[in-house]
Amino acid sequence: MAERLAAAAWTELDGRSPLLLVPVGALEQHGPHLPCGTDALVATTVCAMVAERLGGDVLVAPTVSYGASGEHEGFPGTVSIGHEALHLLLVELGRSACRWAGRLVLVNGHGGNVATVRSAVTQLRVEGRDVAWTSTATPGADAHAGVTETSVLLHLVPDEVRQERLAVGATEPVEELLPALREGGVRAVSASGVLGDPRGASAAHGREVLESVVVRVIDEIGIADPDPRGRLRGTAR
Repeated sequence: MAERLAAAAWTELDGRSPLLLVPVGALEQHGPHLPCGTDALVATTVCAMVAERLGGDVLVAPTVSYGASGEHEGFPGTVSIGHEALHLLLVELGRSACRWAGRLVLVNGHGGNVATVRSAVTQLRVEGRDVAWTSTATPGADAHAGVTETSVLLHLVPDEVRQERLAVGATEPVEELLPALREGGVRAVSASGVLGDPRGASAAHGREVLESVVVRVIDEIGIADPDPRGRLRGTAR
């Protein structure tokens, strides 16, 4: 079982120099069928699985559950702290944690956080701290609350997936939707908040997706070769 920072006493950390994994999520609408805490749940789960498999001196920090989700604020349930606040939070978190942690890796679960996570990590690295980041994103996945995320949630928390409410959202490539998204947020392109089609989701597919993310993150952490902006790189570049 992964060791949790929140459950540790300071005397159990004294003299150690652990790798600290920090899940970074968001609280935002995920269509009519998924919980608003989806991104935080996935990031937290990935960190726990990675820590358990890595073994050694690895801790999982409490999840940063709020992110930059302004594009989803047209829907109730979304609580965004914005890019500036998220940047400051992550920088101060990194500065403080690196006083005792030997290495810090942010594991980001929300695409809207990427630019801010990258800028915060870049700043921390310029300051001389051993900080990097990675993502729970899956190549080829649909954009938001579609078949990929729905499958992962069916695997993790099936009782929290409202399967009777599954419906097709905007299925155009995100690149085509970007102008309208930037102008009016997700609600301007999808009344349901879904970007994709969740109807083909399955727990089996979700298990495969989650496993692929965990294996990739373990590989990236093991290689420990971040790019100039602190993004961990794996063997498959």
